[in-house]
Amino acid sequence: MAKKAQLFAEAERLYVVEQCTLGEIASRLRIHEKTAANWKEEGDWEGKRHKHLKGKRAFHEELYEFTRLLMRSIKEDLEAGKQVDPGRMFAFNNLVGRLKNVKEYEDVVAKKEKDDEKKDAAGLNDEVLRMIESEVFGH
Repeated sequence: MAKKAQLFAEAERLYVVEQCTLGEIASRLRIHEKTAANWKEEGDWEGKRHKHLKGKRAFHEELYEFTRLLMRSIKEDLEAGKQVDPGRMFAFNNLVGRLKNVKEYEDVVAKKEKDDEKKDAAGLNDEVLRMIESEVFGH
């Protein structure tokens, strides 16, 4: 039973955090895809994935806002002829350098969500694909 719990936890992490498909999870963990699908339903992985992505987006939005506020305060100090604290300048430069990574991450998430919506609109969600696979391949 301990092995199942470990596999379940790793499969959940792969689905929620790493955004792996059920097929990828089954292949990596050497389990049947149907098992992964059952675990997905049992553990509400879809809800957890959505919450995880929403939390990441919220963090990135806060990061953008924090960077804007920091930039505004530095600009105000410069315009007032005040000396800008080197720590604030360092933090601002560091944040600006990371914003590209944040944007790339957001683009990947947005594309994935758009692709998922297209699949759902076409009726090709995981459940339908499993049914087709079962009928065609007898799995």
